[in-house]
Amino acid sequence: MNRNREPLASLVLYHLFKWSVVSPVLHVYLRGRIYGAENVPKDGPLVIVSNHASDFDPPILSCCVRRPVAYMAKEELFRVPVLKQAIALYGAYPVKRGSADRSAIRAALDSLKQGWAAGVFITGTRTPDGRVIDPKLGAALIAAKAQVPLLPVSLWGTHAIFQKGSAVPHPAPVTVRIGTLISPPESTDRDVLETVTQQCADRINALHALGR
Repeated sequence: MNRNREPLASLVLYHLFKWSVVSPVLHVYLRGRIYGAENVPKDGPLVIVSNHASDFDPPILSCCVRRPVAYMAKEELFRVPVLKQAIALYGAYPVKRGSADRSAIRAALDSLKQGWAAGVFITGTRTPDGRVIDPKLGAALIAAKAQVPLLPVSLWGTHAIFQKGSAVPHPAPVTVRIGTLISPPESTDRDVLETVTQQCADRINALHALGR
């Protein structure tokens, strides 16, 4: 097995779901725009670190980086029919809200060893407008332990997909901007992790500020 690539079965399922469902929804219904896709390594482990404003973010993120992404998702999502199957297909694994959940950290590290890209939402939970205000250290910690680079990504407009009082996704315009690679922290010392985390947050917010 090529450890620089995800398992073949995951690649096949990823492309099937991407081209049959996610890509049409993103590009037609949400009028998606993608910038910086050339910055994503085609294979090998890396940590993709992003802002978070919608439950649609994981499949959109995976679609735009053109490869499967294994990511932490709140365990409540695994109780939702259809969504559960979709995010599991994309390599998601559950994490308990408000918990360090060491098992989730181990799952991310295991995915990286298999050549996956591991996705981490830098705020740990959704924010009202997608801007990063209180970044968490998880992405930097994983990158430090695995010694793999981080890739900052901004998801703009996804907060408007679901509007209050409506059960139908709103055709909000979505823009995804992918930044350049950031070297992993040299150690797991807290001050080092905080420095790299803030660097990621600043890059994401700068991309987000570009808007549509």
